Amino acid sequence: MAMAADEIEALILEGIPDARVEITDLAGDGDHYAARVVAESFRGLPRIRQHQKVYEALGGRMGGALHALQLTTATPD
Repeated sequence: MAMAADEIEALILEGIPDARVEITDLAGDGDHYAARVVAESFRGLPRIRQHQKVYEALGGRMGGALHALQLTTATPD
């Protein structure tokens, strides 16, 4: 079963409370999303660790309930 964009956003915000999250449904099918996650808590972390923090927030749903996620992470300007 596909995940809704608001559910993805809620999970990320629960795991990374200082994040700003933008979710885009790439294919209009509720199965392929892009997420842009900006968080001060990412500052000083390598990109791979930033991505790992997002995946941790999603609680193992990648590859299951969440089929595809194009992920962009950043720190606030």
